[in-house]
Amino acid sequence: MKRSVLTIICFLVCSSLLYAQNDWMKTSREEASGKIKKDANDTVPALWKKGGIFNVNINQGSLTNWAAGGDKFSFSVASNLNAYAFYKKGKNNWDNVLDLAYGYVNTTSLGGRKSDDRIGVTTKYGYEVGKNLFLSALLDLRTQFTDGYLYPSSDTAKPTLVSRFFSPAYILVSPGLDYKPNDQLSVFFSPVTARYVVVVDDYLAAQGAFGVDTGKHVKNELGAYLTVNWVKTLAKNIVYKTRMDLFSDYKHNPQNIDLFWTNSLNLQVNKHISANVSVDMIYDDDVKVFKNEKTGVMGPRLQVKQVIGVGFTAKF
Repeated sequence: MKRSVLTIICFLVCSSLLYAQNDWMKTSREEASGKIKKDANDTVPALWKKGGIFNVNINQGSLTNWAAGGDKFSFSVASNLNAYAFYKKGKNNWDNVLDLAYGYVNTTSLGGRKSDDRIGVTTKYGYEVGKNLFLSALLDLRTQFTDGYLYPSSDTAKPTLVSRFFSPAYILVSPGLDYKPNDQLSVFFSPVTARYVVVVDDYLAAQGAFGVDTGKHVKNELGAYLTVNWVKTLAKNIVYKTRMDLFSDYKHNPQNIDLFWTNSLNLQVNKHISANVSVDMIYDDDVKVFKNEKTGVMGPRLQVKQVIGVGFTAKF
């Protein structure tokens, strides 16, 4: 910090120079001996909090003359990346989360197919209007990386294409209130939320997949939205994380609430080895690709996905 000296007599100038020289010599000695204290600004909390975790689990097996039976060869890989960037200054909060997952399995009898596929991006800005209460705006996107198929029970029937990248994609634009009593819990509610169901692929759009009008690529919905995010440390190195989204479309069967619920339990064995159990559940009233075996009628069903893995972990 430079200090200007205005209209000072020569005696004071000389004194100041001598004092500055002595102070510089003292500082140099302290620096050499490692005694300099941190600048006061170093204690100011950082505005951004960034980080993430990457997991990859690989399994391989083979059988030769195995009396108990089974596939001759099996291979699977499952990976996921969760990254975040949180901003906080005064009453302003801005949370950004990236959630990616992909899994692949190959066996002798079934061939290759994916076992997991997810792209999720969420950004949420909030301004504190009361204790633990934020007036917020949320933007959320969910889609997938690669083509998805339904595989028939018959070996002769061909798999049916049911999804692709951005087919579907769910885009939420939602103003609302966010209750955040701590860094582990967030409850966001909006009575007026716009949701866009996007089906870019022409083949799927022509079938009216995921509730879009036949031949159309975008469906607009207006409804109420609730999302709950909770992270809980159950014990040392054991963390449970859950996110539950509920959406009710005012314009079409509002009583049939769409559900997206993901859960994960992570056990950190050491710095680079972890075990993970995840259970995802989805119910979408507009996804009518599941056949009722008793009635033969196609309709929506509760979708459940469960993954268990042990493998490599990297934190950053």
